Amino acid sequence: MPAPVEITFRPISKPTIGNNNYQGFKPGESQVYKAGYTGKGWDDIPCKTLTSDILVEHDVELVVRDGAKLYADIYRPANSDEKIPIVISWSPYGKKYNGISMLPVCTWKCGVVPGDLSGLEKFEGLDPAVWCPWGYAIASVDARGSGNSDGNVELLGNQDAEDGHDVVELLAKLPFCNGNVGFAGNSALAISQYFIAATQPPSLKAIAPWEGLGDMYREQFNRGGIYNISNFNLIAKLIIQGHGGVEDFEIMTEKYPLTGPYWDQKRVDMTKIKIPTYLSGSDVSSLHTMGTLRAWLEIDTPHKWLRWSGYQEWFDLWAMPETQHDLKGFFDRFLKEKQNDWVEKTPRVRMTALQFGDKDPIEDIVVEDWPIPSTKYVEAHLCEGGKISLEKPVPESSEVTYDTSESEGGATFKHKFTEKTRIMGLPKAHLFMSCPDHDDMAIFVSLQKLDKDGDLLKHVQVPIERRWIKKFKDMPASDHTGVLVHPGSLGMLKASHRSIDRSRSIHEQFPFHPHDKVEKIPPGEIVELEIGIWHMGADFEAGESLQILVSGNNPNYPELKNYDGKKSENINNLGKHILYMGSNHPSRVILPIVPL
Repeated sequence: MPAPVEITFRPISKPTIGNNNYQGFKPGESQVYKAGYTGKGWDDIPCKTLTSDILVEHDVELVVRDGAKLYADIYRPANSDEKIPIVISWSPYGKKYNGISMLPVCTWKCGVVPGDLSGLEKFEGLDPAVWCPWGYAIASVDARGSGNSDGNVELLGNQDAEDGHDVVELLAKLPFCNGNVGFAGNSALAISQYFIAATQPPSLKAIAPWEGLGDMYREQFNRGGIYNISNFNLIAKLIIQGHGGVEDFEIMTEKYPLTGPYWDQKRVDMTKIKIPTYLSGSDVSSLHTMGTLRAWLEIDTPHKWLRWSGYQEWFDLWAMPETQHDLKGFFDRFLKEKQNDWVEKTPRVRMTALQFGDKDPIEDIVVEDWPIPSTKYVEAHLCEGGKISLEKPVPESSEVTYDTSESEGGATFKHKFTEKTRIMGLPKAHLFMSCPDHDDMAIFVSLQKLDKDGDLLKHVQVPIERRWIKKFKDMPASDHTGVLVHPGSLGMLKASHRSIDRSRSIHEQFPFHPHDKVEKIPPGEIVELEIGIWHMGADFEAGESLQILVSGNNPNYPELKNYDGKKSENINNLGKHILYMGSNHPSRVILPIVPL
């Protein structure tokens, strides 16, 4: 099903042997990787050694309903007659583009070492070296327009979902398949699961979207109504290969800066997903946090589980064997239909509390539900002099001004805790602001942690044992990138997009902004902005402080330092911003405090 509007595509590179591990077009060919095979990772370091023989069929042709041919590499146990499930890795990143190819461009390679991977894994997907010996087939699919698959790359909308639906049913009919198909993977491989599962393919029996968003407008390109292409243009330029083009989100955002038919088909209706679902998310992702939580609240099945991670998603997927064993129990139950005890023994919700600095996070915190029913919502009132009052707004009116032209500009407010405190849930800001120099403004609200000396702490997204530099304070600024360092939970909103549709809010702490109209602000007029802040789970010891930063610039890091495209977060975000406080204008951040 094509998109409801005409799509503009940008050119992409044609598949070239040796580029992104592309190995040529080989329909009808197959090979067996023998037990003991060991590939080479970066710096010629050996990869994971295979423990059993694995058969791979290259470029298996899959013809979808409009006649387009898509291609998949299918890995499965060699010399076996057992009927087994198929788990799909779906994205436009290339069937053989793997972690070995991608991770060297990331800071510290996200803590992953070559021995964690075989090189057979599709980037962000399951590793056949792990899953084939467990009796699973892994189908790495080139989505429409990528690799040698027909057409252009239309990302994460009607066409992608329809193609995925058809591929599920085609794979389920393969002679070695037991008729049960699942999906797994991170990021693009997680997002696609939501879209495809919402079409309800009959043979799709379980999904495991780990770290995936569910709304391309609100969570990727126009969060809070503030345009940011993020790293997509780099991905389109350096990673996606095909014989056509890829959807040009920069131009499509210029054409459709507000929501409507184009963006509506890029928001998943989670209520249409009714199959067993194993969700994983984190505070540390700059894209996937809220998609995971909305999925948890809206997916319509009693068979759903939520696991919150404290580590970068690729490390969590590839370098932590325990997460794979946990996922195996889930798939064994719902794809192999084994009556194991995974459902009975696995808590429905497991959360994580970040510690920041030189401490690993506390993971696997079992809670009754999410949001945690025992949450106490505490109003942190912003006060003159950068103070925070947890009691009530001071009666005296005050204001603070900052200049958006200054990269470090902003207003900070601090609260020192006198006892150990856990924030876990959705914070929300209510701010009263004006912009005397312009008719609009982009506001960023960041919740940060300070140590007992008042120094800023950040969370490093790999465990201490895998850190190249053990002490946080010894890390150079060049290592502070989004795939490695999490500065704190962030909320953002363009003031002209402040309208709220409360009937569509997933929680009163996370207002739903329709983004269907622009309401400019007369210069100097005070407006109230209600800004949802993405999930925060963090512990504060007595003597440590919470710092609230209100600014006109995004204080967080992009996933990669490289940038390609128009950096337009702060277009029309000019001059001074004034924040008003006191009983007449009670600017505050509502914090979710839970019992320890």
